[in-house]
Amino acid sequence: MTSGSTALLIGDRERPERSLTVLLGPPLRKILRLLVGLAIAALVWEGVVVLLGIKPHYLPRLSTILATMAATPRAYVDGFLRTLAETLIGFVTGGGFGVLIGVAFFRLRALREMAFPIFVVSQTIPVIAFGALVVLWFGNTLLAKAVIAFYLTFFPVTVNTLLGLESVDPKQVALMRSFGASNRQLLLRLQLPTALPQIFVALRLASSLSLVGAIVGEWFGDTTGLGVLLLQAMYTENVIAIWGALLASALLGTGFYAVVAAAERRLVFWGAEQ
Repeated sequence: MTSGSTALLIGDRERPERSLTVLLGPPLRKILRLLVGLAIAALVWEGVVVLLGIKPHYLPRLSTILATMAATPRAYVDGFLRTLAETLIGFVTGGGFGVLIGVAFFRLRALREMAFPIFVVSQTIPVIAFGALVVLWFGNTLLAKAVIAFYLTFFPVTVNTLLGLESVDPKQVALMRSFGASNRQLLLRLQLPTALPQIFVALRLASSLSLVGAIVGEWFGDTTGLGVLLLQAMYTENVIAIWGALLASALLGTGFYAVVAAAERRLVFWGAEQ
């Protein structure tokens, strides 16, 4: 076998490995950086508490918090899953409703002028006051918490959908109409794709707001949920349990935000943040 053939054969063998590196390299590097960052933050937390002698009443050691959570894993797992369900339902329905209403406001100016001020006024109502009313309507159910999450989700999505649709270049609209595009084709092939970056900005914000709504809803009475764990810890002045509930909430919120951001990078590859 000639040296050229050998080089060609070696090159063919290396290509799959290089392709695999290209496909898996960036995601693995991001995960590695995240894990390293979390490890450094954990070490700094633990070290600062020990070296400065901070009292547990103000800031307990991270190892103590994790040990306490590990001692009662069922409570945290059940609470995490319940709050996740409430957040997810409120986020999906609120996001979908926000997009639909944003499109309706864009198409029907008279509807926007009549209904948009009502939407604005609704957002001035404190979530605590609105949550009390929702719980009276639906009781202490999962649906009630999801409705509160929906309440905090739909408005930013509505506003950003409307802004994104209005940002479409009129020249592009005129060009598509010159080729006989219908209103439906304009919406699906030009206007919504153009508005997607704006919509995902709102969805990333709503991923946190929906979690806040679910947790606040649980404060009105429930048997499980991260909000319940937090409220119980506050009543008993159990600082370690409070931090445990905060860490679980942070994990849920961060994971939810990461999923939305990943969907944005996949669907809005031309405008998503890198």
